[in-house]
Amino acid sequence: MQPEVTSFFDQATNTITYVVRDPGGSACAIIDSVLDFDYAAGRTSTASADEVIAFVKDKGYRVEWLLETHVHADHLSAAPYLQEQVGGKIGIGRNITVVQDTFGKVFNAGTEFERDGSQFDQLFDEGDSIHIGQLRVDVLHTPGHTPACLTYVIGDAAFVGDTLFMPDFGTARCDFPGGSADTMWESVQKILALPAETRIFVGHDYKAEGRAEYAWETTVGEQKARNVHVGAGKTREDFVRMRTERDAKLDMPKLIVPSLQVNMRAGQMPPAEDNGTVYLKVPVNKL
Repeated sequence: MQPEVTSFFDQATNTITYVVRDPGGSACAIIDSVLDFDYAAGRTSTASADEVIAFVKDKGYRVEWLLETHVHADHLSAAPYLQEQVGGKIGIGRNITVVQDTFGKVFNAGTEFERDGSQFDQLFDEGDSIHIGQLRVDVLHTPGHTPACLTYVIGDAAFVGDTLFMPDFGTARCDFPGGSADTMWESVQKILALPAETRIFVGHDYKAEGRAEYAWETTVGEQKARNVHVGAGKTREDFVRMRTERDAKLDMPKLIVPSLQVNMRAGQMPPAEDNGTVYLKVPVNKL
């Protein structure tokens, strides 16, 4: 089946949110939503999420799933807000528990922060399948960028999160805690083993040098032929060496500190302190 895919590009974080609908009905899923965050002011906004909500309501869609490809380090998830407004169950990979354990320590989240993934409605394993209406969703575990990264294969489309970018931009970094360039290579091969005509929808786009427009849809065949990091005959050794050298020169994402604290909680803010105010911590010299 060919799902109907509608894309929402958030230029502030270069993130693409997807609404994926069963072509045979009104059921849909929302993948990788965005909660707007002004870091300097410490203020959130729901403008991006409201655009998605307005679309879903206008079309009369029924939201069954709010899917996360991983714990994002570059934007905050709007999943709880979307759930409140339009429903749906929040799902992520089971290895969220590894991420929670790692960053629960980094942010000194305390014993009240559960590290069992219970903040999410469903945790997925490799080989799991769910449905959006009559549309089957198959889950691939594709770690490397983070331990909990998933690819959702929905009909003829694969939503790969940050594992692959557009062919002219390559792949995501692998230097976050729990990341691994060697593991990323294996995950990419799993995606590239899908049929060549499979549509690939990436989690971000940053416009590779020389490209005028943002883009986020490609195919397995195009990735195999042209991806600058893993295509056109590149070897595992080539990739691991390139990725390791490149990652060592990259700055941390601008929103990594608030994003991790919120996204490891399924998009919820940390508990308010005794004055009723929510605070986000900045660990000094830890990231």
